[in-house]
Amino acid sequence: MSIVEILGVAASVSLLAGWRLYLCVFAVGLAMRTGWVPLPDHLMQLDILANPWVLGVAGLLALIEFAADKVMWIDSAWDAVHTLVRPVGGALLALAIVDPSKPEWQVIAVLLGGGASLLTHSAKAGTRAVVNASPEPVSNVVVSTGEDVATGGLLVLALANPIAAVVIALGIVGAAVAALVVLRRMLARLIGPKAKTG
Repeated sequence: MSIVEILGVAASVSLLAGWRLYLCVFAVGLAMRTGWVPLPDHLMQLDILANPWVLGVAGLLALIEFAADKVMWIDSAWDAVHTLVRPVGGALLALAIVDPSKPEWQVIAVLLGGGASLLTHSAKAGTRAVVNASPEPVSNVVVSTGEDVATGGLLVLALANPIAAVVIALGIVGAAVAALVVLRRMLARLIGPKAKTG
């Protein structure tokens, strides 16, 4: 597997960890434990994720996150707490994916993995804050369920096909940047007129 493919897998997992860290840890661990997704040899460093204790904790936290993310305002509080957790988790997942014999790639993976997780986490948290402002509760559940399905499906695809992982990573980065630009414009419209008059 080429370094571009390895970095594509690392980037995809890190970007998806910005949405659902515990689901990423659980899914990668489950894939390794059961063999239902054939992981390349270089990913065998992730075998700690297949440990029953790690799977149990990650699965429990994924279920808690699944429930918390469906409830208006609780999801924003959960995201606030995870502003530090998700980037660190994404960086560590990226670190575990790259070749340990090449420290320069490990440093690059940590920097890009943490930044990627922070990017997608920021886009998710900002978007969810806007969705929470909606008066009806259904949109929150729909958006959260969409994130669950997208994370699971894209994660399986990225692990199964390293070429697809590169495309997935680029698509997620584009979507996250676009969401942040839209959120910035919305915020500028809300705050802009008030700031000029004061």
